Amino acid sequence: MTDAYIGLGSNLGDSPSNLKLAADAIGALPDIHVNALSSIFCTEPQGKKEQPWFYNAVLKIQCGERWRPHTLLQKLLEIETHLGRTRDPSDRFGPRIIDIDLLLFGNESMREQSNPPLELPHPRLHERAFVLVPLHEIAPGLILPDGHAVCALLEALPHRVENNRIYQ
Repeated sequence: MTDAYIGLGSNLGDSPSNLKLAADAIGALPDIHVNALSSIFCTEPQGKKEQPWFYNAVLKIQCGERWRPHTLLQKLLEIETHLGRTRDPSDRFGPRIIDIDLLLFGNESMREQSNPPLELPHPRLHERAFVLVPLHEIAPGLILPDGHAVCALLEALPHRVENNRIYQ
């Protein structure tokens, strides 16, 4: 079994329900076991600020031997589409009903320009409090493939958490 971490985000519709639907759909995949779902955090939009705040969480799963990073990513994108996600290349950081990002897959490190492109660990993981805060909640001792501890990355990132809100 391989541990994988998945980022969930939404800022359209009933965002907390959208996250739950995504987590349930991922957990329903064959030979996938959900180990943990973080708390849901309300977070400031990054990049494009003039939009509703996001709701974010991180899911920890275990994948059976049949799963590889590309096959999991493809299924995650299918779940996004099924839940109503449409991609607008001109509005990459705009509002979305659901966003599902493969953050980590075991100790894999890769950067492939495949279709879809895949980079592990997720290339912006280290700069996003909305990923690191919930990731730290469910895996406080996690060490990334490059040797960085999640707790150290979080300490180095300018942000603050008030109740369930993340400001960055």
